[in-house]
Amino acid sequence: MKNVLGYAGILTLLFLLTAACQHPTQKASFEDISAVDALKAHSREFEKRVETVTDGVHVAIGYGLANSVMLEGDDGVIIIDTLESVQTAQKVQAAFRTITDKPVRAVIYTHNHADHVFGASVFADDPYIPVYAHETTSYYMDRIVSVLTPVINRRSMRMFGNRLDDAAIVNAGIGYRLNVHPDSRIGIVRPTRTFADELSDTICGIRFKLIHVPGETNDQICVWLPEKKALIAADNIYKTFPNLYTIRGTPYRDVRKWVDSLERMRDLGARHLVPCHTGPVSGREKIRELLTIYRDAIAFIHDQTIRGMNKGLAPDELAQKIQLPPHLAEHPYLQEFYGTVEWSVRSIFDGNLGWFDGNPTNLFQLPPKKKAEKMADLAGGEAALLAKAEAGYEKGQYQWVLELTDHLLRLNPENTRVKNLRAGALTALGKAQKNPNARHYYLTCAAELEQDLDMDKRATPDPEMVHAMPLSTFFDSMAVNLDPQRAADIRQTVHFVFPDIDAAYTVCVRNGVSEITPGRAGRPDITATVDSKVFKEMLARLRSPLITIAADFDVKGGKIAFIKFMKLFQASDA
Repeated sequence: MKNVLGYAGILTLLFLLTAACQHPTQKASFEDISAVDALKAHSREFEKRVETVTDGVHVAIGYGLANSVMLEGDDGVIIIDTLESVQTAQKVQAAFRTITDKPVRAVIYTHNHADHVFGASVFADDPYIPVYAHETTSYYMDRIVSVLTPVINRRSMRMFGNRLDDAAIVNAGIGYRLNVHPDSRIGIVRPTRTFADELSDTICGIRFKLIHVPGETNDQICVWLPEKKALIAADNIYKTFPNLYTIRGTPYRDVRKWVDSLERMRDLGARHLVPCHTGPVSGREKIRELLTIYRDAIAFIHDQTIRGMNKGLAPDELAQKIQLPPHLAEHPYLQEFYGTVEWSVRSIFDGNLGWFDGNPTNLFQLPPKKKAEKMADLAGGEAALLAKAEAGYEKGQYQWVLELTDHLLRLNPENTRVKNLRAGALTALGKAQKNPNARHYYLTCAAELEQDLDMDKRATPDPEMVHAMPLSTFFDSMAVNLDPQRAADIRQTVHFVFPDIDAAYTVCVRNGVSEITPGRAGRPDITATVDSKVFKEMLARLRSPLITIAADFDVKGGKIAFIKFMKLFQASDA
C-alpha cells in the first residue's frame, strides 16, 4: 500500500499518542480556606525531625508521607523504607548523614506502597546492596505502576491533595504530605532477597527478623530487632484510625488477617515501637496496650459488620449503625485522621459479599442519565430540580446538594451554574472535614470544576526503574488501554521482537479484543524489532514515540501501519 500519510501523517498520529503527557503543573487555591482545629493540632505529629528511639535506631519523621528508619551497625547502616521520591529521599539521606557517614549495607521494604519504595535508588545506589521484601512485593509494585496507573494516580492526587496549594493542605493524616509532583523522580530498586513467612539475617552486626504480617497490604512485613527489643511495625499501626479501606482504591484489605498480625506483633513483647507513619513509642506495657486497642477497634468493626450482614442489613444501613464504643472512639490512636469507620464497614461488606447489597431494586438499576431524567420529572423539570439544589445550598444541606447536582450534571454537563453550585458545596464540606483524605478529595474535586484543574500529569520514573520492570507489565498495560471502538473492525497481529534479551511477544487484536502472549504466534501482519529498554522507555513516556519509532524500531509491514496499531492502545481519558 502506498504511503499516503507521509511524515506529516506520522507526526499527527504520534502527537495523539503523546498528547496526554503534555500538561502544565498547576496548583488550586481557595480564598479564605479554613480547617477544623483538631486537624490543625494533628500537624504536631509531623514536625520535621530525626528521633533516636534507642541505641542505633533512628527514625526520620515529617520529611514526606512516611517515615524512614536507619539502623546503625558496626560498619554500615540498614535503611527501612525509602520515601516517595528521589528528592525526598535525598533530604532524609542528608539528615541521616549528620548522625553517621557509614555506608548503606541493605535496604528493607516493609511493603509496596509508593511512599515506602519510590526513593530507594538514593540509598541502594550500589547494585550489590541487598533489598529485602516479601515475596509478593514486586508483583504489587508492578501492578500499581502499570495497569492501574491512570486511575490510581488520579484518585491519589485527589486524596492526598497534591494539586492543592499550601493553604489548602493542613497535613495528610499519617504524614506531613505526599511529596509527589510532576517534576518528582521515582527511583524504585527491585527486591533481591525475598521470603514467605519469616527471614532472619545479620548485616553489619545487626541481627534482625522479618515477619510477614498482612494488614494494610497483603505483603506487609514488620522488622524485629531481638537484641534491642525494637519493633518496626510498618503500616499496621499509626496514630490515627487505620485505613481499612482507602478512597484512592485498593484490593480488599483482609481486616481479620490485620487483627491476627497485631496479635503476633504484640506477642513479641517490644520495648520500642516504631510505626512507619507518626512517632515512635517506648515502654513495654504502653506498647502492649496500644497494640491491643488497635486490634480491638479493627476486630469490633469487622465482627459487628459481619453480624449486621447476617441480620440482613445493607451497606448504607450498616455504615450509619456501626460506631466504635466510647473507650475506643475516644482513644488518641483511633481518631479518624486517615481511615474512617464508615468507609471500613462498606469495604468489609464488599470484601465478603461483593457489590450486591441484597436489594432486588439494585440488580439492574436505571442508567445514571435515565435516573437523572426521572428525578427532574419528579421535581417538575430540570429548572425546578436546580431550584431545589440552590435552596438546599442556602440551608447548608451540602451533601443533598451534591446528590442533586449529580443528576443535574448528567442532564447538562456544561451547566456553569450547576458546576459552581456543586463546587461551593464541595468546598464547604472540605472545610468542615477532620479527615484529610476526605478534605483533600472534596477540595480537589471543587477545583476541577471551578479552576479547570488537570489530574493526569504524572511523576517521571528513573530509567533504571523502568528497565528493571518485567516486560510483561508493559504488555499488561497495553491490554487494558485498548480502545474497543477504534479497534472494532480491526483484525491484526503484531510480533514484538526484543533481540537484546532474546524475547518476543505477539499482540493480536480481534474486533475490539486483544490477546497478548509471550513468543511468536501465528502469521504477523507487522513485525516490530527493538531493544527492550528502548521499548520500555517509550511506553513509560521517557522517550518521544515519533523519534523512537523513526530511529530505533525496525518494522516489517510499514511504520505507518505500526503507528496506527499502537494508536489503538492510546490511554483513554477519564
